[in-house]
Amino acid sequence: MGKELSVQKSFEVRFSEVDMMNVVWHGSYILYLEDAREAFGAQYGLSYHRYIEENIFAPLVEMKMNYRKPLRYGMHPVVKITYRPTQAAKIIFDYEIFDPQSGDVFLTATSTQVFMDRNYQLLWSSPEFYIEWQKAVGLL
Repeated sequence: MGKELSVQKSFEVRFSEVDMMNVVWHGSYILYLEDAREAFGAQYGLSYHRYIEENIFAPLVEMKMNYRKPLRYGMHPVVKITYRPTQAAKIIFDYEIFDPQSGDVFLTATSTQVFMDRNYQLLWSSPEFYIEWQKAVGLL
């Protein structure tokens, strides 16, 4: 299967993230996944600062989420992010939000980002820094 790059990040569901039913509003999940991408970047040297330094944008072009169980105010779940290797010029992550005690899964998701230059032109091949990053973390 190859090397797995993943990070787990705990968080607390805040009151501002729930709706009138006391469950997490669907839009809040996107922020949890964003926090996971930032944690991944910090752990593995692929931060948003790195993209900026390399004059590259990496916009999100696809997000798929499967809601399994509701998260509620005051819960302390974990989001796990896993890098999915691909030869295409894109970055794919898989996610799982779960309860660390029971193992209950609240959400699974996948995101896809592409590469663009500073003129907002799509890059059809991976930028050199990204290829070097893949080599540095043992994926190539």
